[in-house]
Amino acid sequence: MRKREKLDQLAISGSLTPWQEVRYAISKDNRALIGLAFIAILVFIAIFAEFIAPYGMREQNLQNVLQAPTLQHWLGTDDLGRDVLSRIIFGTRTSLVIGVSAVSIALAIGGVLGLVSGYFKGIIDILIMRVSDVLLAIPSILLAIAIVASFGSGMFNMIVAIAIGNIAIFARIIRSSVMTVTERQFIEASHALGSSHFRILTKHILPNVLSPIIVQSSLGIAFAILAAAGLGFIGLGLEASVAEWGLMLSSGRAYIRTQTYLTIYPGLAIMLTILAFNMLGDGIRDAFDPKMRDR
Repeated sequence: MRKREKLDQLAISGSLTPWQEVRYAISKDNRALIGLAFIAILVFIAIFAEFIAPYGMREQNLQNVLQAPTLQHWLGTDDLGRDVLSRIIFGTRTSLVIGVSAVSIALAIGGVLGLVSGYFKGIIDILIMRVSDVLLAIPSILLAIAIVASFGSGMFNMIVAIAIGNIAIFARIIRSSVMTVTERQFIEASHALGSSHFRILTKHILPNVLSPIIVQSSLGIAFAILAAAGLGFIGLGLEASVAEWGLMLSSGRAYIRTQTYLTIYPGLAIMLTILAFNMLGDGIRDAFDPKMRDR
């Protein structure tokens, strides 16, 4: 409470630093706070899935096949007698690992390409942007399908396939921000003082382009989770024994008329998770944009 009161006082006096302004704006945005709270719950579930889930991820009981929700199985069982609630809980870990890993790879590669392209310009910029144009011309989900279909299913291949579809997006966003920053006077002063390109990029430019990176990362995780669910739904995801929401949807669609819970609950998990990341991403975007913040 004291920190919140201190932030309120600093905000009234106009003494907040840029990052404190962003933090203060997020703390006032109920939409972003709801998204953040839901994501925090998901992370907690993913970390402690073994302790939270009432049954194991692969635990089967063929005597309870396609059992409707009961006190023993709150969300029912699937066609192999596995507890649906437990598999959704373990699927939370799978989806978050895929989403965060794919975005991290895309950010690392796309970030470097965007920094180099926006800073050095010239032929380097032209080459990187033309490759980005080719990647952006192909729908990312189709590109992911082609890669997984070619190299085989599995978590690593899924992560790489989804990451490749996001590289060009990060490269373009970061390039645009870098080109804006390089025109400022403090960059010219750094050049005049003899600072190396590496120092200028890491010490002066990178900290000033963090806002679009953070926003796109939060929104990118939502897309990556949706893409992973889509690959799992069409049978190009993980092996059947692994709990993954898209795979659960795919296996439950055969019983959609009789056991609708097999598709409703995994679908809700996907929808609410993507909604939470989008709400947080929108809140962060508004917090970094003074025009949106003052609406």
